[in-house]
Amino acid sequence: MSSLVERTGNTMTLSLGPQHPSSHGVLQVVVEVSGEVIEKADMEIGYLHTGIEKSAENLFWTQASTVIERMDYLSPLSNALCYTLAVEQLLGITDRIPERAQQIRILMCELTRVASHCVWLGTHAIDIGAISNFWYAFDIRENILDLLESAGGARMHPNYLRIGGVNGDLPSGFIELLDALIAKFPGRMRELRTILQNNPIWRDRTIDIGIITPEDAVRWSLTGPTLRASGVAYDVRKAFPYSGYQNYDFDVPTRTEGDAYARFLVRLDEMDEAMRIVDQVRKALKPGPVMIDDTKLAAPPKETIALSMEALIHHFKIVSEGFRVPPGDVYQAVEGPRGELGYYLVSDGNNRPYRVRTRPPSLYNLQALKQIAIGNLIADVVVMIGSLDPVFGEVDR
Repeated sequence: MSSLVERTGNTMTLSLGPQHPSSHGVLQVVVEVSGEVIEKADMEIGYLHTGIEKSAENLFWTQASTVIERMDYLSPLSNALCYTLAVEQLLGITDRIPERAQQIRILMCELTRVASHCVWLGTHAIDIGAISNFWYAFDIRENILDLLESAGGARMHPNYLRIGGVNGDLPSGFIELLDALIAKFPGRMRELRTILQNNPIWRDRTIDIGIITPEDAVRWSLTGPTLRASGVAYDVRKAFPYSGYQNYDFDVPTRTEGDAYARFLVRLDEMDEAMRIVDQVRKALKPGPVMIDDTKLAAPPKETIALSMEALIHHFKIVSEGFRVPPGDVYQAVEGPRGELGYYLVSDGNNRPYRVRTRPPSLYNLQALKQIAIGNLIADVVVMIGSLDPVFGEVDR
């Protein structure tokens, strides 16, 4: 695609992306510029369309989480938790989930939040020209992926959170790896902050760039760090607690400047708060079951299949046809790394979802780019896109 699309009078229309790496590979921003100053910006999305919602509607309730995890591929466990909580509401089993399963769910989701912010921090820094942070940030992420792999069997899409609990208890050696990460994290975060937070070049590139006022943030339905950097302290974990978040002590970091630098600081603070929750969960972990005791919803332990015909039948039924969910509809939201992630599910009483609809925070946050880009330079578009932290698996779902 030619970068020069149109030229009229004193303005020029340019296409940034979708192949540009700083536009995350699949976002096209068509900007009208006067010199290097942007006068208009339009986003073209849809290059990564995968039809995940419709795919989920053609799978059993238990199978759908495998594709839903891939919607936000940097935070698969947040997607899985949101979907799982919604199904559990339809089933009426929310209060029957074992306490240890709830604790493990929070542990995994907060670790995933840190891992997601590590990708944002490392790639955002590279977009602006600071390479060192990438290696420091991804070092933390690799340690977290080691934990996810040990528990779920895969580094990115473990399918570990299940309807009714989690797929197996934490494995041997997990706690030792977790303790090592908790001990390592503060020092690594100090290094990350030292490199960028007071760096004059970084500050020049991000301060007063892409300012979002609190009024605009609310009007555009922005959530997550993008909203909180504009001074609005809305966090789903505090406003509508789920999975026992009300039992943990953590703060909701906010800033009032509303620019790219403020969004940078809020995410750094959120990484610290996430690890604060992880440390509390680690200390509060109690022995116990990690799956609901209902063989019509959860497959029986495999060691019982060879000993019990009833267990074999339940296992066969769940694998071959899943289970039926009572008719109804529900909206469930969680606080993902990018903001309020929500699932609206409709059941017609069958063994597959009748309707799956997502509220992806990246899509809502990205719309702000059309306004905040105006009056800034072409080079600042890269900064603004990175500061919004969009993941296009959920934008183009």
